[in-house]
Amino acid sequence: MFESPRARSEARRATSPSVGEQASTQRDGRNRIIDVKFCAHPFVALILLAFSTARLSAAESLDESINYLLNYVAKSDATFIRNGQSHTSQEAVDHIKAKYEHFKNEIKTPEDFIRLSASKSLLTGQPYLVRSKDGKEMHLDAWLTDALKKHRGD
Repeated sequence: MFESPRARSEARRATSPSVGEQASTQRDGRNRIIDVKFCAHPFVALILLAFSTARLSAAESLDESINYLLNYVAKSDATFIRNGQSHTSQEAVDHIKAKYEHFKNEIKTPEDFIRLSASKSLLTGQPYLVRSKDGKEMHLDAWLTDALKKHRGD
C-alpha cells in the first residue's frame, strides 16, 4: 500500500511521456494550430474573393445595363421631350449622361439610373416624355423600364 518515493518516481516515468515524446506532442499541437491557421487563411481569402467577384459582376452588370439603355435611346427613332421642348435622341443621351454623372454615387441599380437620370426634370419636376414616330407619347422612365425588362429577358 505504501510506496517508496523511488517506486512512485518510476511509476510516474512509466505513465508520463519522455522529454522527446513531450516535444513531439507539443510540436504536433503546434502543427495543429498552424494547420488550422493555414486552413483558415485560404478559407477567408476564398470568401473575400467570392464577395469581390460578386460586387465586380454586379458593377459590370450595372454598367452593361446603363450602356444598353443609353444605346437604346441613341438608336431610337423617337423625339424626346424635356420641359416642353423637343430633343433628338443624341441630345437626350447627352442630357441623361450628364445627370448620370451627377447622381453616379447614388445609382446602385439600373432602376436607380432610370429614376435619377431619365425620369423628370430636376428644375421643374416635369416628367421626361418620349414620342414615337406614330405620335404616341409616354413617360421616358416607363419606356426605359420596358426596354430594361426586354434586355433582361423578363
